Amino acid sequence: MKVWSVYMIRTRLGTLYTGSTMDVARRFAEHGQAGGRGSKYLRSKGPLCLAYEVEIGDSTLAFKVEHRIKSLRKPEKEAIICAKLTSSELLALLGLAAPEDTAPAGC
Repeated sequence: MKVWSVYMIRTRLGTLYTGSTMDVARRFAEHGQAGGRGSKYLRSKGPLCLAYEVEIGDSTLAFKVEHRIKSLRKPEKEAIICAKLTSSELLALLGLAAPEDTAPAGC
């Protein structure tokens, strides 16, 4: 099972774009390609810089994290980037809990 990640990209103007994917390197490359499958928001805003990425877990949690980050103000996003928060630190900051390990004991 692939792990989902959340990432933030900084544009040449200093704005931040947040997304989630199972392959950050591939997705970042798509954002940088002209006429590619990248976000419309990032077109003509390059050069782009991958400012932050963190593995989150499943897609549901990754989308929740992405949504919460997008609702933050820029200084709060910058604080996440500067602190290089781990997934557990980020989840705690955003008020989200990691999914419980559902494997039975002894496995």
